[in-house]
Amino acid sequence: MKLGLPPLLIYALRRLAQAVPVIILIMIGTFLLLKLAPGDTVDALVGDMGGADAQFIARLRAEYGLDQPVYVQLWVYMTKLATFDFGWSFVYEQPVATVLWDRLGVTLLLMATSLSLAFTVGIALGAIAARRAYSATDNVISTLGLVFYATPSFFLSLMMMLVFSVKLGWLPVGGIKTIAGFYTGWDHVLDVARHLIMPTAALSLIYLSFYLRLMRASVMEVADLDYVRTARAKGASESRLMIHHIMRNALLPVVTLLGLQFSTVLGGSVVVETIFTLPGLGQLAYQSVIQRDMNTLMGIIFLCSVIVVVVNFLTDLLYARLDSRIELK
Repeated sequence: MKLGLPPLLIYALRRLAQAVPVIILIMIGTFLLLKLAPGDTVDALVGDMGGADAQFIARLRAEYGLDQPVYVQLWVYMTKLATFDFGWSFVYEQPVATVLWDRLGVTLLLMATSLSLAFTVGIALGAIAARRAYSATDNVISTLGLVFYATPSFFLSLMMMLVFSVKLGWLPVGGIKTIAGFYTGWDHVLDVARHLIMPTAALSLIYLSFYLRLMRASVMEVADLDYVRTARAKGASESRLMIHHIMRNALLPVVTLLGLQFSTVLGGSVVVETIFTLPGLGQLAYQSVIQRDMNTLMGIIFLCSVIVVVVNFLTDLLYARLDSRIELK
């Protein structure tokens, strides 16, 4: 008797098989691009030391394997990557995996709070604007969305820092926790939450405008479909129409955008984490570029690629849950 695998497991295995070559191509392309860039790890280390003689530099290059041809370096790196060995960080004097693990939690926390805020508030405001289309409420919400969309995250970050930290003194200016606080339990949670208010707001307000505008257009389109008019003619209340008939179908393009924008949020976190000195992957990526810490930068790119693949997979599952006509094949 032949036992069939569950459709979800088959779908997950197929997506995994499709994702592996994509990630490999990303890593190969990134490695070659970094090698084309001027400077390397030895140049950065020698610059920090104030200079060195040619023999010492040559010895360092041989020790780090940078004297080998590029294709040899690529083969060695990809062979190690196949065993999830990200190499050694010559800047932090630690394995790259340890450095990434220490920073991953902060970035995931920032992204989860930012996307959750942008998604929930955006669809709520978009639905309100659509149900009151062309009214004063709609004009105010749409204008705010346009302002948020047009404001760069770095400018918004600096302005919030100036107002709420420097002028009013309500929020900490940066970091993820009060170093001298030694908080534990709920006091530690509240301290971290206070430090994340401004970074989360700066990162989420731009993406909130995307969800707001898309949700408004989607609700207005779905509200004019035949099955909604039929339900209204049968006496269904506006609240029931909105919850049971309109919202579920209107959310489909918004959920698609959520999956597509996850990688964009990863890029935006670099700016926000750097401004607010958050010890996350974004700030680590910026420092790795400046310090030519190629192993760490490659590890960040690999980790971000895996995260994006996983998020897109979960988005597809949510999409199939919202639309029963979709099958996981």
